[in-house]
Amino acid sequence: MEQDADIKALKRQLAEATAALAALSESEGHYPALYSSFDEGFIEVEVVQEADGRVVDWRYIALNPAFERLTGLQDVTGRLVSEFLPDLEPEWAERYTHAVTTGEAVRFEMPASALGRWFSVYLARIGGSGSRRVVALYRDVTERKRAVLALQESEERQAFLLKVSDAVRPLADPNEVQAVAVRVLGEHFGAVRAQYWEVEPDGEYARSEGGYAKDGPRVTGRVRLNDFGVHVIDAYAAGQTLAVSDVTTDPLVSKEVLAAYAALGVRAYITVPLVKGGRLVALLGVHHTAPRDWTSHEIAMAEETAERTWAAVERARAGAAVRESEEKYRNLFETVPVGFGVIELIRDESGAVADWLVVELNPALERHTGLDRKPLLGQRIMEALPAGFGGELAAMYGDVVESLAPRQTEFFLNGVDRWISVTASPNKGERINLIFEDVTDRTRAEAALRESEERQRILNETLERTVAKRTGERNVLATVVETTDAFIQVADLDFRYLAFNRASADEFERVYGVRPAVGDSMLELLADQPDHQAAVRALWSRALGGEEFTIVEEFGDPKRGRSTYEIRFNTLRDEDGNQVGAYHFVYDVTERLRDQDRLVEAQEALRQSQKLEALGQLTGGVAHDFNNLLTPIIGGLDMLQRRAGLDERGRRIVDGALQSAERAKTLVQRLLAFSRRQPLQPAPVDVAGLIRGLADLVVSTTGPQIKVVVRASSDVAPAMVDHNQLEMAILNLAVNARDAMPEGGTLRITAENEVISRAHASELPVGRYVRISVADTGQGMDEQTQRRAFEPFFSTKGIGRGTGLGLSMVHGLVSQLGGALTLNSRIGLGTNVDLWLPASLGPVSETAEHVSPDSSAPHGGSVLLVDDEDIVRESTAQMLEELGYQVVSAPSSEAALLLIEGGSHFDVLVTDHLMPGMSGVELARLVRSRRPGTPVLIVSGYAEATGIAPDLPRLTKPFRQVDLAASLAGAMGL
Repeated sequence: MEQDADIKALKRQLAEATAALAALSESEGHYPALYSSFDEGFIEVEVVQEADGRVVDWRYIALNPAFERLTGLQDVTGRLVSEFLPDLEPEWAERYTHAVTTGEAVRFEMPASALGRWFSVYLARIGGSGSRRVVALYRDVTERKRAVLALQESEERQAFLLKVSDAVRPLADPNEVQAVAVRVLGEHFGAVRAQYWEVEPDGEYARSEGGYAKDGPRVTGRVRLNDFGVHVIDAYAAGQTLAVSDVTTDPLVSKEVLAAYAALGVRAYITVPLVKGGRLVALLGVHHTAPRDWTSHEIAMAEETAERTWAAVERARAGAAVRESEEKYRNLFETVPVGFGVIELIRDESGAVADWLVVELNPALERHTGLDRKPLLGQRIMEALPAGFGGELAAMYGDVVESLAPRQTEFFLNGVDRWISVTASPNKGERINLIFEDVTDRTRAEAALRESEERQRILNETLERTVAKRTGERNVLATVVETTDAFIQVADLDFRYLAFNRASADEFERVYGVRPAVGDSMLELLADQPDHQAAVRALWSRALGGEEFTIVEEFGDPKRGRSTYEIRFNTLRDEDGNQVGAYHFVYDVTERLRDQDRLVEAQEALRQSQKLEALGQLTGGVAHDFNNLLTPIIGGLDMLQRRAGLDERGRRIVDGALQSAERAKTLVQRLLAFSRRQPLQPAPVDVAGLIRGLADLVVSTTGPQIKVVVRASSDVAPAMVDHNQLEMAILNLAVNARDAMPEGGTLRITAENEVISRAHASELPVGRYVRISVADTGQGMDEQTQRRAFEPFFSTKGIGRGTGLGLSMVHGLVSQLGGALTLNSRIGLGTNVDLWLPASLGPVSETAEHVSPDSSAPHGGSVLLVDDEDIVRESTAQMLEELGYQVVSAPSSEAALLLIEGGSHFDVLVTDHLMPGMSGVELARLVRSRRPGTPVLIVSGYAEATGIAPDLPRLTKPFRQVDLAASLAGAMGL
């Protein structure tokens, strides 16, 4: 609709110009006045034609100043267009040919590649059919085209990234994640190759297990990073993406690297480095066979793909580690030759054990007991086995849980006709670990020994077979013990080794530097390491004292490498049940615990991110409703404050109410700053002048007990920032510093130029910055407070002494401006907050002082006021009437249109932006199309200015009468 209105305006102006030309009879003396009357670029040309009538060039006859200003073309009158624009597309000549030969008007868009900006061009022939003169109007549509292109790029990028995320989300293998991600990116760019490299910890080599290749070979294996050149590696280490349009002309590409690229058929590439924790961890590269000018949109897509690929790879790797750890313990459980199970007790109303539930049973149980374990899993044992079974066991199990001491017994299982030995030890809560052993042969052999001498021979043979069988079993068990990755040690009551497996000896030698032997004293082996000796003595003393327990502890010489172990101590008894020593099973759980910690940290970071994102999304709507509520409050109090007749008490009440309303307005601004949704007006600002100008205000704010030092030299570069928001941020930090120094101290505010060239704590890209420091000598913060300092509504000042939005507002502001905030603090030493703002090369913007309109200046005319909030509409109408305007009100855009169609007269339109149905911007567009030149003022209570054209004057809710008067005066050109 807006474009159609623009075309109608162009047509109308062109018709007026053509009529004026005919009326003036080509009087050269009147051309300057005619040309200067257009805001759009205007030219008159004479075409140069071939014999067949085709236009091949054209000569400038006349042009207005607006054309020179818009296109940058100077001194072109009388000269051919081809002298200035030699690369014009053939379609241009065809358009001029059509206009000259047919007399029909031609409209088209000139791309930015011709004159550096986009123009909407309208052509028309002057004179009759034989005329060779054409007039053209140029309208600058660059900003509109850029906005459309930016929106298209954003939508394309989001769709692409969603495609990448959908592709890698179900994948569990890290290599498969890498391959799929680079394939999607490579196909999207039409690249010949795409590769994901993981940088090894030493930082010298990178490795890739595969990638995407459209036609040529994939580069896999290991590459040396320094082969790419020191400058390239420095850029990668600093997190700088390299987008090379042509490797044959780029100064960073060495001859050796160029030869490698030539062999691979590479002419252009993008390489995105990933720096995590100050270390280069990965690279994502895209290769193209022809020179290519990479756009910022494509670079951003590659960077975001790299980040998502890295996150997906890390997630898959962590999941694989967890699964591997779980599988290791599951395999041990499934393959150990000892029958093992876990049960959970079930008690009756009196608290006695009435039954137990089978939780886990390993396959060896079937060999020892003859029972099929599968039907038993998840079953109550009294229901699964014959009646009358388990009474004695139930009592023993209850004693194990209550005494936390192991118990052992033997019983006869009728269903399978076997004697079973069971050892029960406490697990957690009501759960018990059980070890089963088939002792049928031993029990029956003992019974046979008590029989007659006549059966002695048979008994001996039976015993021999039993011994042979059990010897074989023990050999198998010894093999398992010797080859398992568990560390097993057995010691006597004097701390001397009776036995240990190979894995245990290797690990002891690794962490302590000495290899044990059977008969060695573990305490003597650690004589030169008293701390470790004391720790080992304490643990083994418990085990040798008869205690069975499990711990997770860290052991080892720090110089050789410490690890975290899970250790299970058990007592060692002889055949008579006397304790002769102890043994333990040990597992290195260092990586498993690290994986668990990383998973917890990742989950916590995700939860915090989701909470902050939800709060940010709520902020815009809250600001809209809150500003609508504040508008009649501030407006009404403002009119009441200026009204004569108030006594001193009434004036104090009104002043206090206004101060509270302004504080509420400031709170909304802080919420918007925290969520990065406030409308900013960044421009080059003299930071040094701003800080020096704030010095007196900071001194008066902090009080006499605090010494204020302000230092900002004149050579500090301007910063791209919103002037008012930066002032508010510095004052917020100064107030925080004051509150941190209740007994007095020193507050320093400084500004310096900084250049970030490598990976930096702020995680900002390489470039020039202005650093503003606000430092105090106050109480300081501990680590926990620093971690929560940027959380919204978090405060240590106590109830009623702060909103908790100060630091979060400043953090949101600098982030929205493309900068960063860093915080350093020590308890008792003070706090230092650094604001890193992008430096500007442009001239410093002048900050206009707010001047209240002269109350004696005449106001008048009629206003069409549109707002869907009744109380806001009534309050605004009262302000306008006091200013001398006649007001016609409408509760919606549709109602306003009915008034306009009914012939209602008004001089200016004042309308709310967001309303049910038609918005204020759409209403303004319709009014301007029907009544061109009508002044419009958009009033908005929403956080963002989305959809409001830059040329529409805008007033933000809440406002006072003086703000309304000033905005109206600006909209009406007064």
